[in-house]
Amino acid sequence: MQRHEAQFIVDAPVATVWSMFHPEPPPDQVGHRVLEYPGGRMEVLQEGDQAGAGLVRTCEYRVPRYLLSRGVARSWEVVVEARLHQFSRYEGVCRPLWARMEGWHELEALDDGRTRLTFVETYDTFNPLLRRTLEAPVHRFISNDNDRLYQTILGYCGTVSRAEPVGASSSARPTGPSVG
Repeated sequence: MQRHEAQFIVDAPVATVWSMFHPEPPPDQVGHRVLEYPGGRMEVLQEGDQAGAGLVRTCEYRVPRYLLSRGVARSWEVVVEARLHQFSRYEGVCRPLWARMEGWHELEALDDGRTRLTFVETYDTFNPLLRRTLEAPVHRFISNDNDRLYQTILGYCGTVSRAEPVGASSSARPTGPSVG
């Protein structure tokens, strides 16, 4: 299993950062909502609740061309846990390697009005041979693209800097932070 964690500090309040990753559907939306982003696209098949829990989506994103999928992967994902302006976690499966994925992002308001966003994703290929040979380089490729995507999206909110993860305790949780 592969695991990637990234943290960003953005010069914007939590609500602004949240809205960039969880845009509300237009009130007159008919059919599936499609969101295009640098290097891919997302089609929302089922909207979730106000925080996004229950949202079902398919995503297309870049992968190495040597996977013989024309450089495109597809995933099927569901947001299984979400707390408005705080936390969102999804689970899914993807191809061409056929892997199970889980990821979450957590937002933390900082004292100076900025926001810390922590993104964690795991990737576990089903086939043992592909796990040993391709899982690590493919996940590294996807993670690098995800980091660039997060940096780009957060840049629309304000100045962004990359931060070093603060301890392993917050990111080691398989289901995110507890509500207290």
